[in-house]
Amino acid sequence: MSGVVWAVIRREYLQRVRTRWFVASTVAAPLFMALLIAIPAFMASREGDSRSSLVVIDRTGVLYDDVAADLENLGYEVQRAPDAPDAEEALSRRVEQGDLGGVLVLSPDALDRGSVRLVTGGRPALVRQMAIRQIVVQSALAQRLGADEAAARTLLGGGELELVVLSDGGTRADEPAFVAAYGGAFILYMTILFYAIAVMRSVLEEKTNRIVEVVISSMRPHQLMLGKILGVGAVGLTQLGIWAAAAAAMFVAGIPALLAANPSMSQLAELAPFLPGLGYLGLFLVFFLGGYFMYAGLYAAVGAMCNTDEEAQSAQFPVIMLLVVPIIFVTQVIAEPNAPLSVGLSLFPPFSPILMFARAATGAAPMWQIGVSVVGMVAAVLVIAWVAGRIYKVGILMAGKRPTLPELWRWVREA
Repeated sequence: MSGVVWAVIRREYLQRVRTRWFVASTVAAPLFMALLIAIPAFMASREGDSRSSLVVIDRTGVLYDDVAADLENLGYEVQRAPDAPDAEEALSRRVEQGDLGGVLVLSPDALDRGSVRLVTGGRPALVRQMAIRQIVVQSALAQRLGADEAAARTLLGGGELELVVLSDGGTRADEPAFVAAYGGAFILYMTILFYAIAVMRSVLEEKTNRIVEVVISSMRPHQLMLGKILGVGAVGLTQLGIWAAAAAAMFVAGIPALLAANPSMSQLAELAPFLPGLGYLGLFLVFFLGGYFMYAGLYAAVGAMCNTDEEAQSAQFPVIMLLVVPIIFVTQVIAEPNAPLSVGLSLFPPFSPILMFARAATGAAPMWQIGVSVVGMVAAVLVIAWVAGRIYKVGILMAGKRPTLPELWRWVREA
């Protein structure tokens, strides 16, 4: 790679990473994630130990053990009080004085109707109310279903689906969370679109300010286009890398701190198997680079053949549609990843960055299909670079009205 290309890359990179917008947007996302973790932990720590203590009066005679175990998993310190006539009134006074977090009274008909009464000094969160009610109802149903209480509680817990995919050799397939596949595909869409448009705006800005006429005198047009694409792409990788590192730090250090401050959120620990691993991040990087280079080349051509922002807005519509279509189909592709339509769309190079990534993230795409999609993206990048380079070579110095399709074809042939 020649020195002039490195000079363009360095200029495009430093010009963007030094802006206030880049610093603000790069810091804002991790800060927002940190606040999502820190605020609940801070609020939980402010509740104090008295808010987490709960005394249970069991008037059924059979539910206390099961209910107490589940309440402790929810984060409460549970004690049992005798079912005396004045027990509830005396304990309610202690709650009012702040010595206890609450009193849970299991009514005699809790086995039949799930009736329960909770006395607290302040209104608990709706989710906490629903959890306590569910604990009582589940324990009562387990008692009613028969002697094998452990099996009954397992059934009431929702059961388990074991997925065996015969097409993959009969091995057990671990299905990643839907949100990981959809969220990753949507982030790919946003980042590819954002940084590709940044290339177009950079080209258009230099063209409208006539700066390109000076720059092009010391280098070839294709060198300028390549430098812009690589420079803006390096900015994108820098920002995504910072966000990924910040997210990893949040999950590694933030979730244990949140669980220590609020044990009632123990279900967060179950998210660990579904957090993005190195394979997921590697796929994201491959499809981001493939998608970025394809669309950055197209947007560079759009910027070169336009003279104003208004022209660019209308001229980029066909390119945007190539990104919008896979986003429309991404939910269907994740739901039915091996359907013929899903496979066909994901192998189409302009759609592969989003749809093949979504299929791969669910574990449904075989390696040969991922390889074919990567080869297709590389071929598409080369074709787009060839066509866009010729449009860029002619259009970057052209002024006047936007060219028509026949004129664009003439540019490609003559360049």
